[in-house]
Amino acid sequence: MCRFSLYPVDLGLIPLLCIMSVKGKKVLHMDRNSYYGAESASITPLEDLYKRFNLPGEPPESMGKGRDWNVDLIPKFLMANGQLVRMLLITQVTRYLEFKVIEGSYVYKKGKIYKVPSTETEALASSLMGLFEKRRFRKFLVFVANFDENDPRTMEGVDPKTTTMRDVYKKFDLSQDVIDFTGHSLALYRTDEYLDQPCKDAIERIKLYSESLARYGKSPYLYPLYGLGELPQGFARLSAIYGGTYMLNKPIEEIVVENGKVVGVKSEGEIARCKQLICDPSYIKDRVTKVGQVIRAICILSHTIAGTSDNNSCQIIIPQNQVNRKHDIYVCMISSTHNVAAKGKYIAIVSTTVETNDPESEIKPALDLLQPIEQKMVNISEQFGPTDMGNESQIFISRSYDATTHFETTCDDIKDIYRRMTGSDFDFAEMERKQKDTFGDVDAADN
Repeated sequence: MCRFSLYPVDLGLIPLLCIMSVKGKKVLHMDRNSYYGAESASITPLEDLYKRFNLPGEPPESMGKGRDWNVDLIPKFLMANGQLVRMLLITQVTRYLEFKVIEGSYVYKKGKIYKVPSTETEALASSLMGLFEKRRFRKFLVFVANFDENDPRTMEGVDPKTTTMRDVYKKFDLSQDVIDFTGHSLALYRTDEYLDQPCKDAIERIKLYSESLARYGKSPYLYPLYGLGELPQGFARLSAIYGGTYMLNKPIEEIVVENGKVVGVKSEGEIARCKQLICDPSYIKDRVTKVGQVIRAICILSHTIAGTSDNNSCQIIIPQNQVNRKHDIYVCMISSTHNVAAKGKYIAIVSTTVETNDPESEIKPALDLLQPIEQKMVNISEQFGPTDMGNESQIFISRSYDATTHFETTCDDIKDIYRRMTGSDFDFAEMERKQKDTFGDVDAADN
C-alpha cells in the first residue's frame, strides 16, 4: 500500500514529494499526462506550443529550430536564498539541475522601468528617487539589515508583532512610490493588505531579497537551464533512487473513498491503495472552490526589453498603484542563454490576477513595454483553493498557481499541506541539519 499518491505531478508539489521519499515514505506518482510538469510544464518543440494555442500554420523559419524552444506555461523564478532552493538542496534534487542567474530585477514607475535598488549603494545611485528620498530609503535599508528580534537595540522602538508596516514606512517618511516598489518588488507582496499587518513578515521578506541578491549580484533570482520542466524530471530520478514509482500517461478513473476516507485511486480497472492522497484541484472539483482567474500572455520577441540594459533575462514588477489596480502585473523574460529559445529570440511572459471582464486590456501596460511583439499567446486560467483540508478524508489538495513570477507563495502552500499531512510544521533547520550530516554541505551555485 502506498503512503502517498500524487496526480498529476504538479511542479509546485515536487519538493514535498521529494521530502516524503527521502524520509522513507512509499510514494506512487500518477500523472494523466504524457509529459512532466502537468499545468506547469515546459512545452517543446515550438510546434507543440503553436498547436496548444491553436495558432494557424507552422512557426516561421525566423523562429529557428523547434527543438531550440522550451517554453514554460507558468513561469516562475527561484529566489537564490528562498524556500524552494532550500527544499531542493535538502532533497538533493540540485545534483540533476543547472541554474543560471537572472540578470536584472526592475520596477515600473509612471510608464518607465527602473532597476530595483535593494542595497545602500544602489539606493544612493538610483534614479528612481530624489536626493532626500534616497537618504531616507538608505536609512530604512540599514534599519532592515540590522533588525534583530533578539536585540532590542536594533529595533528602534519597532515591535515586530504589533507595529504595522505602514507605521514603519511612516517612521522613515517614505513616499508612496518608494512604498510601492519596496512592498511589491522587494517584499514581493501581491496587494497592499500587508501594510496594516505586523511588520515582522515584511522585514523578513526584504531581508530575503537582499540576501538572495548578495549571493550572486545581478538579481536575487535563479532559473534552471532548459526550463522548469527540468525540476520534475530531476525529482523522478531522485524518487527512483529512494524506491518511488513514477507513472506518466496514467488515466485516473476514480478516487476511491470508504467511510469518508481515501483508500485508493482507480486507474485502468486497477486500484492503487493509499493512506494519503495529494493532488491538484482539477481532480477533486467537488472539494474545491473558485478563488479567481489569472491571465498569462506568452510573447516571443526578437529584442531585449527597453530600459533593461540589454539584459538577456529579467523580471519587471508593475505595482498595483502605478496602474490603478488591486493586483500587481508581472513580466519575466528569458532567452537562449537559458537554453529555452532560439538564438536571438526572447520569451517574455506577462501575468496578473484578473479583475475585469476584459483581462487582456488589464495587461496592456506590460505589453506596451514589450513592443514590438513577434508572436503572442494568451491563456486565462481559473484559480481554485481546497474546501476539504484533508483532516478526515486524508485527501490533500494544492492551490492553483497565482500570477507571481516567483515560487515563494507556492512554497507557502507546500508547507501548509505538509502541516496538514503530518501535524507538524516544516522545519527547515532540522531538515538541513539531517541533510548536512548525510551528504555534507551542498551549494546551489555548484550546479
